[in-house]
Amino acid sequence: MSNSSGEDIAVSEGKQDRAGRVEATAARTQRLREILDERIGVVDGAWGTVIQGLGLSPEDYQADFLVDHPKDTNGDPDLLNLTRPDLILDSHRRYFEAGADITTTNTFTATTIGQADYALEGKVREMNLAAAKLARQAADEAEGDKFVAGSIGPLNVTLSLSPKVEDPSYRAVTYQQVYDTYADQISALDEGGVDLLLIETIFDTLNSKAALQAAYDVAPHLPIWISVTIVDRSGRTLSGQTVDAFWTSVRHARPLIVGLNCSLGADEMRPHVQALSEIADTYTASYPNAGLPNAFGGYDETPDQTAALLKEFGESGLVNIVGGCCGTGHDHIAAIAASVTSLPPRTPVQRPEGTRFSGLERFEIGPDTGFVMIGERTNVTGSKRFRRLIESKDYNGALDVALDMVRGGANMLDVNMDADLLESDEEMTTFLNLVATEPEVARWPIMIDSSRWSVIEAGLRCVQGKGVVNSISLKEGEDEFRERANIVRSFGAGVVVMAFDEKGQADTAQRKVEICERAYKILVDEVGFPPEDIVFDPNVLAIATGMSEHADYAKDFIEACPQIKERCPGVHISGGISNLSFSFRGNNVVREAMDSVFLYHAIRAGLDMGIVNAGQLAVYQDIDAELLEMCEDVLFNRRDDATDRLVDAADRFKGEGTQRKQDLTWRENDVKARLEHALVHGIVDYVEDDTEEARQQAEKPLHVIEGPLMDGMKVVGDLFGDGKMFLPQVVKSARVMKRAVAYLEPFMEKEKEEAKARGEITSDRGNGTVVMATVKGDVHDIGKNIVGVVLGCNSYKVIDLGVMVPAATILDTAVAEDADAIGLSGLITPSLDEMVGVAAEMERRGLKLPLLIGGATTSKQHTAVKVAPAYDGTTVHVLDASRVVGVVSDLFDDNRAEVLAASNAEEQQRLREQHEGREQKPLLSIEEARANREVVSFDEELPVPSFTGVKHLSPTIAELRELIDWQFLFLAWEMKGKFPKILDEPVARELYDDANAMLDHIIENDLFEAKGVYGFWPAHAEGDDIVIDEDGNDVRLPMLRQQTKKPLGRHNRCLADFVAPEGDHLGAFAVGIQGAEKVSGEYEKNLDDYKSIMVKALADRLAEAFAEYAHLQARREWFEPDADPSAEELLGEKFRGIRPAFGYPACPDHTEKQKLFDLLDATTLDIHLTESFAMTPAAAVSGMLFAHPDSRYFTVGRVGKDQIEDYAQRQGTEVLEVERWLRPNLGYSPEAKAADGA
Repeated sequence: MSNSSGEDIAVSEGKQDRAGRVEATAARTQRLREILDERIGVVDGAWGTVIQGLGLSPEDYQADFLVDHPKDTNGDPDLLNLTRPDLILDSHRRYFEAGADITTTNTFTATTIGQADYALEGKVREMNLAAAKLARQAADEAEGDKFVAGSIGPLNVTLSLSPKVEDPSYRAVTYQQVYDTYADQISALDEGGVDLLLIETIFDTLNSKAALQAAYDVAPHLPIWISVTIVDRSGRTLSGQTVDAFWTSVRHARPLIVGLNCSLGADEMRPHVQALSEIADTYTASYPNAGLPNAFGGYDETPDQTAALLKEFGESGLVNIVGGCCGTGHDHIAAIAASVTSLPPRTPVQRPEGTRFSGLERFEIGPDTGFVMIGERTNVTGSKRFRRLIESKDYNGALDVALDMVRGGANMLDVNMDADLLESDEEMTTFLNLVATEPEVARWPIMIDSSRWSVIEAGLRCVQGKGVVNSISLKEGEDEFRERANIVRSFGAGVVVMAFDEKGQADTAQRKVEICERAYKILVDEVGFPPEDIVFDPNVLAIATGMSEHADYAKDFIEACPQIKERCPGVHISGGISNLSFSFRGNNVVREAMDSVFLYHAIRAGLDMGIVNAGQLAVYQDIDAELLEMCEDVLFNRRDDATDRLVDAADRFKGEGTQRKQDLTWRENDVKARLEHALVHGIVDYVEDDTEEARQQAEKPLHVIEGPLMDGMKVVGDLFGDGKMFLPQVVKSARVMKRAVAYLEPFMEKEKEEAKARGEITSDRGNGTVVMATVKGDVHDIGKNIVGVVLGCNSYKVIDLGVMVPAATILDTAVAEDADAIGLSGLITPSLDEMVGVAAEMERRGLKLPLLIGGATTSKQHTAVKVAPAYDGTTVHVLDASRVVGVVSDLFDDNRAEVLAASNAEEQQRLREQHEGREQKPLLSIEEARANREVVSFDEELPVPSFTGVKHLSPTIAELRELIDWQFLFLAWEMKGKFPKILDEPVARELYDDANAMLDHIIENDLFEAKGVYGFWPAHAEGDDIVIDEDGNDVRLPMLRQQTKKPLGRHNRCLADFVAPEGDHLGAFAVGIQGAEKVSGEYEKNLDDYKSIMVKALADRLAEAFAEYAHLQARREWFEPDADPSAEELLGEKFRGIRPAFGYPACPDHTEKQKLFDLLDATTLDIHLTESFAMTPAAAVSGMLFAHPDSRYFTVGRVGKDQIEDYAQRQGTEVLEVERWLRPNLGYSPEAKAADGA
């Protein structure tokens, strides 16, 4: 009796002790957060470096318990916690004296696996306990707040790689063994009193997942620090993941800190630190080696050198914690701590939520992704071939199936091993281990598919990326559903949820929606599953079975999709597409037609992804018209005999093809004349034949380029320079040139190899190399692409890095390619700051290349005032494509470059002085500006919209075509003139005809889709704010007011002036054209720049037309129910009301766009915001809707510090943040004001 009571007391005391430890940890975590918000923290250096410097003897690694030990323990650093605790304690103390805020325990290899080399597995708990207590003692003795991080190092075995070359599926360890070894270590570190757990030097993400899971299970109260190791300049871990793929894979653990350490020195690590800093929504850390190892394995970087590099990390806002790894000791940490002591910390980024999965690379489902194809052939239940390969152990053949899937367009692989005669757990493990060794497949996320939970778990233990589990359901009740959802979440995977509950499979639209909504509430509200990681499968069931109860299955699925999206915001919808046509197995033509028709309609209803054979789908518009009608009859159950008609007719359908023929008289000329004619007229039909004929006549393939091709392009250039050719024609000429060069490339490569073998030097630099990019955060590239084409036509080598390109990528490429110049492009105003950042980084790296600035939002003034001062090299603003060749040719000529640099610098200095004079012109105070507000009358009854909330819009492209403002298409191609008068010019007429032909093609082939939303909410004005009532919650939209002094009778306007103080409404909209990126990309692959640019330009015009369409619908619902304006009246804006957009003159703050998107739930329509608040797809428009008859557009212009401070307070944002986003509108220099304040 007394023993039992004593045990109860001991258990009770243990619980109390643990509760106290949890409470104390929470308090210390909060204090650590406060410090990291105030300044840059410092972590200690490398234990290995310190211990090596002590010159220890074998006796230092001995103790009584090691007498007669079977293995030599000399050199085991973790053993010193037990044999020489005095040395370990002293090192902790010295690190704190040097300025470290955090010390790490000496437990880098203190795991049962790590200590097996010394046969000390039985001492692991004592090692960790002792190490934690020593660090804790030092921290408690030190002055100020000091913290202890329990070091959890990597293992000498990996879950993602095989140590046997001959057996890539083999693993030296299991996931459970890795989990167990880390769990033992974490338990002891926790008991020893660490403040946080540091899972460091991660080279295999799957190993780290096991550690994270162990940490969550054993010590959930301890915050986590994750630190990954990039093995070389490729930017990947040893197991192959990129930095962003790694972060995507571990973000579910919600670490307090994430960072990089080891392998690289600070200089080499910097771009990877920057990449992580830009995506991590938590604190970031960097503790690099002291440079790269020398020939003897040592490190030569001095404390001051390492400190200087890490100081720059801090100055650039990249880090919250710095420290050292291999080669760094107490002196390094002292120098590092001194270098960052006065620097402000990085502010963690707030990224727009999005669906991100990963393999070796990140896969983000966004506006440009389109329908996500999940490859279905790696499934033994759906592919006889794959099943035979698995059953016969032909894993190479099975891997080929996976390769076929990704090469056929699959974005994700569904892997299923559920067959009666297979050991499914074992086969899933073997195959996924093999997939990890095939980079082309492994770069994509894996969908682990099984009806057996043990197989799902086996799969999760093999995938280092963020995959998807297929599936869980409510079939066995809510308790099992929660349990399995929690397991999936612990691995960081997404989840497919079947519309299946205790009553069975959902077969009606109502049941599908009800089950999904119930599951959503459990997952989001109880389990904490992010909505964006949830994929609902509302059950694609077989139709045309002959059973009447199956007739509505397809229709019910399509009807359920939008309802699920509405009731479960943020989720995605998937389905097993081939289930639908199962009744017609054996008739591939009909099956593919049915599946394609179903996909066509389901995608428009909200289907995001599907398990399909990515390479075998009929093209919707190519389906025989009779077959198409019968498929849709069956799909929508439009007639009683639909199934019978399709069955009867099924055998009659076969594929057909068409071809066309062309012949022209100019083909009778010699080959040089034919090539010139083709180049000038943009004719590609015969270019390869003509190029081959010219190659046969030339001594070298290069001579064809230097001779007839460049002669033809010189004619093109001369005509363009004389204004006798226009950009559309030049881009067509470039298409011909690209095709010809592409044909010659294999011949030139062969010749180059032969020249190298002879020791000769060859070059393909042409007139020089230009690296071009649209800067990070911006997705617009039409102008940049045109500039690239024009430069290419003039024999410059152009390396176009595309859109959303980080500074490090741009500059690394410029160095690697030995570029002669860098060109930056951007459309939205935040891109201006990004360009300044690139210029500053060029200065930091000591580059001297000319920097070209272009794009719609750029200007000579901004380039002179903001960009040029950040960089000592020549920075030139290029107005348009017609000017770029002259500028670049001058910059690349030594003599003319000096003249250009001098005149450019003189002009920029004049513009800076002009700007300073403009800044000095006094602004009204914000109080004075408000006193001069426009007094708008609200005496008339305020119009009330017919609904509140949102409505979706999906007009056809043909409808929007009628609303295109053609004027801006010609401007995009840099052709001046008024429409339609400009059509008198033959070139303009040709461009117009080409555009319309492309529109015909887009409409006939259903290549674009218009998706939009608009809505209304009760609203009122409070001062300069518009306050929206969204279901009882206030959404405040702060507006800016003009502050420049106005002539008598003119007012200082603010958009809030047009909203009544009470009882009014505000509208909003967001519209986008989907599909342009895919279509444009196909033309780019085929070297057709002209059509690629045309597609993007038309998408932009259609987006603007869609905005007019949405505005018209809104006016009809609000205050003009009978509005029926002509297209001319619409385009002339001869109507009541305005639709100003955030980021434009009347409301220049792009960041407020996020509130608009939240109100509209725009992301459900695949319209998203980048980190710089650019919209994707690029062909997208959003804005507010005002009804007041006096509302009008205006430009806010310059604003003063007083209004910025007031605006920041109203917005709930820091002044520095507001200044960052509104920099072009600042009527003062924030740097100067800050200095004045100091």
